[in-house]
Order: sequence, then structure tokens, then C-alpha cells
Amino acid sequence: MELKEKLLSSYIAFENQNSVVNSFVNELRGEAIKNFEATGFPSKKNENWKYTSLKKVLNEDFSLFPESEHTIEYRDVQPYFIHDIDTYKIVFIDGKYASHLSQTTHEGIDVCLMSSALTQTKYRAVIENYFSKIAPKDNLAALNTAFCNEGAYIHIKKNKVSKRPIQIIHFSTAKESALLLQPRNLIVVDENAHVQVIERHQSLTENPTLTNSVTEIFANKRANIDYYKIQNDKSGASLIDNTFIDQQQESNVAVHTFSFGGKLTRNNLNFHQNGERVESILKGVSIIGQKQHIDHNTLVHHIAPNCESHQDYKGIFSDSAVGVFNGKVVVEKEAQKTNAFQANNNLLVNDKATINTKPQLEIFADDVKCSHGCTIGQLDENAMFYLQTRGIPQKEAKALLMYAFANNVLESVKIPQLKKRINKIIAEKLGVNIGFDL
Repeated sequence: MELKEKLLSSYIAFENQNSVVNSFVNELRGEAIKNFEATGFPSKKNENWKYTSLKKVLNEDFSLFPESEHTIEYRDVQPYFIHDIDTYKIVFIDGKYASHLSQTTHEGIDVCLMSSALTQTKYRAVIENYFSKIAPKDNLAALNTAFCNEGAYIHIKKNKVSKRPIQIIHFSTAKESALLLQPRNLIVVDENAHVQVIERHQSLTENPTLTNSVTEIFANKRANIDYYKIQNDKSGASLIDNTFIDQQQESNVAVHTFSFGGKLTRNNLNFHQNGERVESILKGVSIIGQKQHIDHNTLVHHIAPNCESHQDYKGIFSDSAVGVFNGKVVVEKEAQKTNAFQANNNLLVNDKATINTKPQLEIFADDVKCSHGCTIGQLDENAMFYLQTRGIPQKEAKALLMYAFANNVLESVKIPQLKKRINKIIAEKLGVNIGFDL
């Protein structure tokens, strides 16, 4: 049975077991499964998926729901936490909440579970105001909405600052069979509030896993959000990460995406600027090899005047790896005085690696500053020669140049301990032991 048919036939049983008190959500689920039935999975006929095919991923015989629960101790997963800082933690194992690994709170802010928000009346107002308001109604987002049940629910209330960063970590074991996971996150940051979030999806085995994640983020007036995604998974893991962000007046949202591994990774990152003097920052570093595939699909929609956006993505591809960057900036007629920058720079370490890059601008306003561009190349031979004449071995010289190439993305990471962790991962990916201390 094809995966689409399997999902459609399983929906009624899922709905019966996971009905919620909020009829609004039940109606959304019903509409979503109908939309998914009509649209199905995206194919390469879709322009946004031209360079990324899901066929090989979808051919697996996925288990839609975990067959049994697995006990995982902290010592088994400690390396995947940023454990040298004090954080709130929302941890899931095979889509189920792991209370013994988590630390949530309701002291001035809500850091808890999506299942609680969907089933408890005290969250009804927030759910009805924000849930599924900016996520698309078709394809993968619709599929997630239909089966949404668990994930992170974060509400930072007016004038509040989360004293600790928040870690959202999804572990998958996939011990019995290939596993399909569909986490749903809702993050609402009220006026003058501030939060830092670190998100990670991590397989613990080499068995196939497909994660179809949807995150909706709402930044209200003068809200400040720093969001960090760490993607460094096993060779059998595939991730489709759908993140949709709504920004209101004078808000500032920065999303850093660090993609270092996994069979296939697709990042759909959409910003919608709905107020004046908004700033959006999108930065990413991709370092992959073997036959790995990474696809960054970004959209910044400038709707209001006097706003800025800054996109900077760096990619380093070796072996038979494939990279894709499809970035679009849309400036509406009303969005005068927009300042938008977009850049995608790539290194191909060898002849078999591939990069497909398409930066795009659609401008309907006449008083704007917008630029975009991309580069594809190899390491500078003169720089390599210079470093080697200074006594640096070829391997270390190559790693230093690649590190310098990606370093400006790291400079804007605001959590020192996280920056140190990313430095360590980059050193491991480049195969050297230079240290790269801060």
C-alpha cells in the first residue's frame, strides 16, 4: 500500500483515539485530511520541489504510530543536549513526551506540550487565535495538521523574558520498523517579550525515519525571537521541516539553520512581515557529504513599509552530496523603503558534488534597496599554497579555509555555549582536530 493510501485509511482510527475538547481543532483536522487527499505529496512537477524528489524516501514501509514505548535514560542522549547551560527542555521519544528528560514551566511563561494546549480549555483562546493560521492548507502542512497531536507549546506573555533558552528535542528509535513522525510546535511571543529556542530532531538508530514537522511562530509587537535549528542526523533519517513565521510591528526574528547530516533534509522557512520596522534574519550553514541531500526553500514576504530582511546561506558539499537553495523575496507595492539582502555562497569540494541555487526577487514597490546573488566555486589555490608555506598541513589548511568561509554565519549566534557546540561539529565534519576555540 502506498504511503498516501495508508495515511488516509489510518486517519479515522487516529481521530477516534485523539479527539480534543476544542471543536475548532477537530474541524481543522477534518479539513486538512481532505486537502491532503486532494493534493498529496509534492513532486518534482512542483516548481519549489524541482530539485528534490521524495520518491525514495516515501517508498519505505513506514509505521505511522510507534508499536511500543522505549525507555531512554539521560546518559544515552546526553551528547545531544546543550547541557552546559541551564535550559527548559521539551523532549519527545518517538513522538511521545518524555517527562524524565524534560523540564517545563508555567511561571510567567508557558513552556509545555501541544497535547495539553489542544485538550485543556485554559489554552482555548490562544489555540483559536493562532493555531494553523499561517501554515498552508495543502501538501505536507495539511498532512501534519490532520495528524497533529504532540509537540511543543510555548507562550511568552507580554513584557516577559524567558530567563533560560528552551530546547525542543525529538528523538526517534525506529527499532521495529521505519517510522513516520509528525510533531507540531506552536510558539506565541507577545508584545515586548523575548525568547531563545534550540530545536533538534535526532535518530538513535540507522533505521529509516521520516519526520514531517510543522512549527508556527508568532512575533507580536516588539517581540524578539532567536531560533536555532541543529540538523546532524543519522544516514537513514529524513526531515521535512516546515516553519512559518508571522511578524508584527517592530519585531525581530532570527533563524539560524545548521545542517550537517541526514539522508534528506528539506527546510521550508517562510517569513511574513505584517507590520512596519520589522527585521527578519535567515542564516544557514550546510556541510554534507556521501549521498546526502539538503534543500533550503525560503520566502520573505515584505507586506508593510520600512522593513528589513537579511539572508545569508553557506554550503560546503563533498562526495556525491546534493545541495539546493531556492530563496524568494517578495516586496508588495505597499512595502516601500524595504531593505532586503539575499546571498547564497557554495563550495564544491570535488567534481561529483552538486549545488542547485536559485535566488529570486519579486518587487512591486519602487522605493526599495534589494539585492541577491549566489556563488559556486572551489577553494582558492593561492590561499592553500600560502597556508602550506607557513607550515600548515594540507588537510588542516583546507579545513581552515572552509571554516573561515562559513564563520560569518556563526558570528551572529547569541548563545556562546551553542556557538561552541557548532564549532565542534564543524571541526568533526571537516575531519580535523584544530579546536576552533571561541
